[in-house]
Amino acid sequence: MEKDIIEHRLNINRRRFLSRMSLGLGGVALGSLLMPDLMRGTGSMDASMIPGLRDFAPKAKRVIYLFQNGAPSQIESFDYKPKLKEMVGQELPDSVRGGQRLTGMTANQSSFPLVGSFSNFQQYGQSGTWVSDLFPYTSKIVDDLCIVRSMHTEAINHDPALTFFQTGAQQGNRPSMGAWLSYGLGSENQNLPAFTVLLSRGIGNGQGVYSKLWTNGFLDSVHQGVQFSSGEDPVLYLKDPKGMSRDERRVMLDNIAELNQLSYDKYGDPEISAKIQQYEMAYRMQTTVPEIMDLGNEPDSVIKLYGPDCLVPGTYAANCLMARKLSENGVRFVQLYHQGWDQHDNLPYEITHQAKDTDQASAALVTDLKQRGLLDETLVIWGGEFGRTSYSQGKLTADNYGRDHHPRCFSIWMAGGGVKPGLVYGETDELSYNVVKDPVHVHDFQATVLHMLGLDHEKLIYKHLGRRFRLTDVHGHVIKDLIA
Repeated sequence: MEKDIIEHRLNINRRRFLSRMSLGLGGVALGSLLMPDLMRGTGSMDASMIPGLRDFAPKAKRVIYLFQNGAPSQIESFDYKPKLKEMVGQELPDSVRGGQRLTGMTANQSSFPLVGSFSNFQQYGQSGTWVSDLFPYTSKIVDDLCIVRSMHTEAINHDPALTFFQTGAQQGNRPSMGAWLSYGLGSENQNLPAFTVLLSRGIGNGQGVYSKLWTNGFLDSVHQGVQFSSGEDPVLYLKDPKGMSRDERRVMLDNIAELNQLSYDKYGDPEISAKIQQYEMAYRMQTTVPEIMDLGNEPDSVIKLYGPDCLVPGTYAANCLMARKLSENGVRFVQLYHQGWDQHDNLPYEITHQAKDTDQASAALVTDLKQRGLLDETLVIWGGEFGRTSYSQGKLTADNYGRDHHPRCFSIWMAGGGVKPGLVYGETDELSYNVVKDPVHVHDFQATVLHMLGLDHEKLIYKHLGRRFRLTDVHGHVIKDLIA
C-alpha cells in the first residue's frame, strides 16, 4: 500500500515537471529530456502518459465534437434506403431482426411495420453522396465530409450509450474523451482550459446531459471540461467579488497558493496542486473569456454564414460560432451537446425542426474553418449515440410515425483533421438494420480519433486502483481507411 502511494506521488510529480518543461521548451526539447525507460514505456509511466508528447506526427491539433444528443435517425439523414419506401407497412422479417433485444418501449409491440423516410434524398458533390433534403446546407459540403454509415454500439438506452461514446464505458466515472486529450496533449493556450463544453436544446424530446459526460474521472481535476453557459456570466464565479480590485485578487491568490503549497508538500495530494492551477486559470480567464464570448466583432459575412440564430446566446448556431472562436484560440477539445433528437413518435415534424436548427450552423462551421485555413488541423465530428429502427414505434399512419433506439447501425460524419474528404465508408443492409460492410465500433472510432491527434490509443493510459485504464478499454482498432 505504502509503495503504491509513493509510486503515485512520483508519477504525479514527474508528469507535472515534464508538463511544465514542455510548456517552456516545446515538445521536441521535452522528448530529448526524457529518461530512456520512459521512452521505451518500461518504467512506471509510459511516454504516452506525458502531456504534450505525441506518439507520431498528428493529422489534427484539436477537436470540435457536435454531439446530437438523442440519436438522429440515419434513415432520414445520411443512409438512403429506397427499399424501405417500397416495403412500407410490411413486417420486419425475423431473418433481419435476428433475435435482437428491444427496448421496453417496443418489446411488447405485436407488429413491427417497416417505414421509409418521409424526406427525399438526392446525390450531391463530386462524390455523388446521397443526403436527405432535410440537410440542404450539409449537402453543399459533402465533398469535405467523411460519412461513416456503419457505426454500431452496444448500449440500447440513452444514458449508457452516450456515456460509452464520451468515456469508453457505459457505467460512468471514467475520464471523458476531452479529459483524455487534455491529459495526453496538454493545452495550447495557458489562458483557456484545454476542454470546454457548450449546451443547447431543440424542439424534440430532450434526453438529459450531465456533468459526468465531461468529467476528469480519476485524472487530475485540471482535465475536467469547463462548461460555458449562455447567461450573463459564461463561466460561473469567474468575476472578482464586488469591492475587490484585480491587485487585491492577485495578492489573495498568492497567499492561498502559499498555504496550498505547504499542504501539498506535507501530504502530496495531487488535488491540492490541481486546485492551485485552477485558481490561476480562473484568474487568467477573467480577461480572455469576455473577449472570446463577444460576437460583436464578427463580420456580417460570418453572421450570414451561420444564420441569425448565431447572435442568440444558447442556440446551437451561437455555440457553433463560439466553438470556432474557442478552437482557433487554442482550446484542445470543444464539446457541443444539442438535445432533442429522441423521436419515438411525431418524427416527421420533430426531425424537420431539429435539422433546421442544426444544418446551417454545422455546415457553416466546416466552411468557416476551411476559409480560415484551420480545417486541416481541426477535426469536426457530427453524430449521436446510436441509430433508429427501420420499423415504426407505435402506430404507423399515412403521415406520421416514430422510431425506437437502434444500436446495430447508424451514421456519423467527420470533416478536416486528416480524414478522407468525400468518402462514404461502410454499408448497411437494404433496410438499414444491420451492418453488412466495414463495421466501425465505438472503440474503433475513439481509437481513430486519438490516432489522428498523434496518440496511440493503446499507450494513452493511466494507472488507477492497480489497473491501467485507457479510453478504449481493451478494445478498438484504428480504421486507417478513414485517414487521408
